[in-house]
Amino acid sequence: MISGNLKSHFYCTGIMIRVGITGGIGSGKSTVSKLFSVLGIPVYSADEAAKNLMNEDALLKQQVKDAFGKEIYTDGLLNRKALAAIVFNDPAKLQQLNALVHPATIRHAEAWMQQQHTPYAIKEAAIMFESGAQEFLDYVIGVFAPTPLRIQRTMHRDNISREEVQARMNKQIDENIKMMLCDFVITNDERELLIPQVTALHEKLLGLSGVG
Repeated sequence: MISGNLKSHFYCTGIMIRVGITGGIGSGKSTVSKLFSVLGIPVYSADEAAKNLMNEDALLKQQVKDAFGKEIYTDGLLNRKALAAIVFNDPAKLQQLNALVHPATIRHAEAWMQQQHTPYAIKEAAIMFESGAQEFLDYVIGVFAPTPLRIQRTMHRDNISREEVQARMNKQIDENIKMMLCDFVITNDERELLIPQVTALHEKLLGLSGVG
């Protein structure tokens, strides 16, 4: 079921709308993003971009080296396992990394948005509100799934324990609070069909852009 409130002050006919998609781990936000892609809407993956930027953005790369040691890179490429071992066991280090990566990703996403020529474009990000990225978007779509289902999906997808999934969840804001912050909510509980929800929201966003 799609739910949400429209931000009327963002209503601009003929101007591309910037839309975010977020949701907790295992919610299925990537699946929803792919459905929008099938409809011809470009999607920017903040998580993938962040990984690439830590290897390709010279300034960010130097900042990461300064913060975590030059040995965190091997042959010019980030040692993700070594970095993960540092930040996931130290909240202060994780916050330090996020303070470097999030602004770089937001800048990169904004440049990407400016290159799009569709009625609306989408930015998918797991940590949308935590990073402040919603401030650069007109609307945010939340993808909701019940916690037990999210745990099962993530355990199966990543081949990790229930405790490891729960630890990851604890690093994100409460799912109910996150959904309340979103303008629209798509339910992905394997009971309500996704395609009709995405199609309906697609038509609504086209209308908001002045195309529908």
